[in-house]
Amino acid sequence: MAKRIVSILLLLLYGTFLPAAAQLCRMLSHPVLPLLSDERDINIGAIFSIHTTPVLKIHPFTFKPEPTKCISINTREFKFAQTLIFAMEEINNSTQLLPGVTLGYKIYDACGSVSQTVLSSMALMNGYKETLHDESCSKPPFVHAIVGTSSSSATIGMASLAGPFSIPVISHFATCACLSDRKRFPTFFRTIPSDYYQSKALAQLVKHFGWTWVGTVRSRTDYGNNGIAAFEKIAQQEGICIEYSESIHTTDPKEQLLKTLEVIKKATARVVVAFVTFADFIPLLQLIAQQNITGLQWVGSESWITSPIFAKTKEYSFLKGAVGFAVANAKLDGLQEFLVTVHPDQGPKNELLKEFWETVFQCSFRNTGSGTRVCTGSEQLKNLQNEYTDVSELRIVSKVYTAVYAIAHALHNLINNVNSATNISKGDLPTLRKVLEYIRDVNFTVKTGEKIFFDASGDPVAKYDLVIWQPAEDGSLQFKLVGVYDSSLPSEKLLQVDQENMVWAENSRQVPVSVCSESCPPGTRKAVQKGRPVCCYDCIPCADGEISNSTDSSDCLPCDLEYWSNENKDKCVLKVTEFLSYAEIMGIVLSFCSLVGALLTTMISFVFYRHKETPIVRANNSELSFLLLFSLTLCFLCSLTFIGRPTEWSCMLRHTAFGITFVLCISCVLGKTIVVLMAFKGTLPGSNVMKWFGPVQQRFSVVSLTLIQVIICVLWLTISPPFPHNNMNYYREKIILECHVGSEIGFWAVLGYIGLLSILCFVLAFLARKLPDNFNEAKFITFSMLIFCAVWITFIPAYVSSPGKLTVAMEIFAILASSFGLLFCIFVPKSYVILVKPEQNTKKNMMGKP
Repeated sequence: MAKRIVSILLLLLYGTFLPAAAQLCRMLSHPVLPLLSDERDINIGAIFSIHTTPVLKIHPFTFKPEPTKCISINTREFKFAQTLIFAMEEINNSTQLLPGVTLGYKIYDACGSVSQTVLSSMALMNGYKETLHDESCSKPPFVHAIVGTSSSSATIGMASLAGPFSIPVISHFATCACLSDRKRFPTFFRTIPSDYYQSKALAQLVKHFGWTWVGTVRSRTDYGNNGIAAFEKIAQQEGICIEYSESIHTTDPKEQLLKTLEVIKKATARVVVAFVTFADFIPLLQLIAQQNITGLQWVGSESWITSPIFAKTKEYSFLKGAVGFAVANAKLDGLQEFLVTVHPDQGPKNELLKEFWETVFQCSFRNTGSGTRVCTGSEQLKNLQNEYTDVSELRIVSKVYTAVYAIAHALHNLINNVNSATNISKGDLPTLRKVLEYIRDVNFTVKTGEKIFFDASGDPVAKYDLVIWQPAEDGSLQFKLVGVYDSSLPSEKLLQVDQENMVWAENSRQVPVSVCSESCPPGTRKAVQKGRPVCCYDCIPCADGEISNSTDSSDCLPCDLEYWSNENKDKCVLKVTEFLSYAEIMGIVLSFCSLVGALLTTMISFVFYRHKETPIVRANNSELSFLLLFSLTLCFLCSLTFIGRPTEWSCMLRHTAFGITFVLCISCVLGKTIVVLMAFKGTLPGSNVMKWFGPVQQRFSVVSLTLIQVIICVLWLTISPPFPHNNMNYYREKIILECHVGSEIGFWAVLGYIGLLSILCFVLAFLARKLPDNFNEAKFITFSMLIFCAVWITFIPAYVSSPGKLTVAMEIFAILASSFGLLFCIFVPKSYVILVKPEQNTKKNMMGKP
């Protein structure tokens, strides 16, 4: 593209670059003349949109087209031009800067048009004489630098032309980030920050106020398109979503603007980021005022956020509370006095001065007879209160002033360096390449206090004022400084905002809310709604065992193994520990039953001891009976070791005590069963079996059978004993404190041995259940062992499937049930006879004889 532009330029400027053989060339079109000019030793060009609209004509190409005529004078741009002249007069009158060298100027009109800007740029580079000789190529350049323009699109065209010829271009208001591309625009500089920084600042501002759901309106120009593109990219990184993005232009028909307005009205976003130029924004604001649309929070770019025209127009009162970044304000001493000295008499032949005068005073120097007041020339600018005479807001004006001083300092440094090396006269002016080189290295402080230097991209340090539109006493709006943005500061201090006493849209003292979905409170997480932006989400409660302790959390975090989420799911708390406690009802009941069982067993022992000489006690092997009662007491008491918080000692004691006492108990029952069988066999003629199972053998059998269980328990405790264990797998929300059996083989060996003895005892008792004689207790042993086996057979699946403390409760229940079964079936009938039916407690009755 750049090569194409250069080719076209070479063709248009053919006369200037003719070879030596060509003596003369003539311009084919009309020369483009500056609106304001004053040639001096070194001349600086400038292009401002002093008029806003070019009058477009259709050319038939049958005659030389007339120069484009521009209408509608822009007082703000005219003020820029006068500021440039003011700065040059200051420099020319200075003895410190460029002594002995004067600066001149050539100010052209861009007319709000890119094509007119390009035409003016070519005139600045090549001059405007109709006839050029070959000596023109050896003359110094027409201008050494160009200031302007106020539009990014127009500046892009101008910088593209000036770049190949090393002509420096310094803009005061072209903020498009694209102009920082050094490959495309090697000679471009600016005194206003790039829109990249403004877009970044706007995104951080929107995030600062918590606006995650916004709409955007942009100018359909390089300024708006690039600015919003950068804003949307940074906003996305900051978690901000764009509901809609509309583009407007000052030439748009009303129907198109109404469509844009309808999108804004129907949207749910209450914040609108308007990255638009002053001229493009006016038609949309007029429609908004007509339809009385209020309640929107406007966020503006520097192009319009400090416009006094908008602020003083009462129809635009809906902009109250508008906030945005503006170039830092400045004060230029003497500027106001200079501005009000402008008068048509300064240039009697200058039509621009007359047009300006007619515009600001609403009069005419020509008596048209149409009722318009005739200008006398005696009108006083100092009596006017308009944008031109107002010097309270010199944010952009000061950048024109700074641009001129940047060029002057570069020329001053260049001339001083050349003078120190060689003798130079006024005719030996610096070359464009040298001027460009020295502008890159310029570093000075302007009288406003701002330090000026350019980075590698030709940009200055980005500093903005954060302003908000606040109501004044007269009903108009005024700009209030509420913060700053400084790109030279650390990231955490880039944006500084003072939110006190800020009045927002609709006179609200509260910061407006603009979100697609309300914030998710702690204890919930965000779940993006399908097909919608990430800012639109549902709040899903965290699952059990997970928490979110911050607002708008994207995920719920799982608690550590020993912790669980509280009811609100915003904090991890220690899990509830579960074990069978003496303090709870179940523990109390089981303890009570255990003690009652032990007490009953002791009472029965006491009864048997008091009546140990009676036939019913003696007939049932009193020694084994007392040993059985003792073992039953231990069985009842060992169940107490299963209650309470598990410890290392309690875990080892409960299983071993249970295993040994039950084997002792079953061994006694087995001995009594064998005695019954042997006693019956002993009554048969010729039988001598009782001598093989007398008291000694009975004691030995009980001891040996119990000793086997003791050996199993010792091996179990030695190899892998039971130990306390925090079971976190069964329940997620609580910890089960239990005794891990350690060796599974040891645990099942203990139970298996008890089961083996129980089955053996049951079989023998079952075989002896129908033996004659009343003293035969085999049938009672059969019932007791039936209960015992039934309890422990049902215990195994219940033990495996019962959760937590219920497992321990089932084990205690099985111990108590089987113990009570033995106690009631074997000893209660005998106790009944001893205490209630003593007449039946005789030897004859025991023998079954009447």
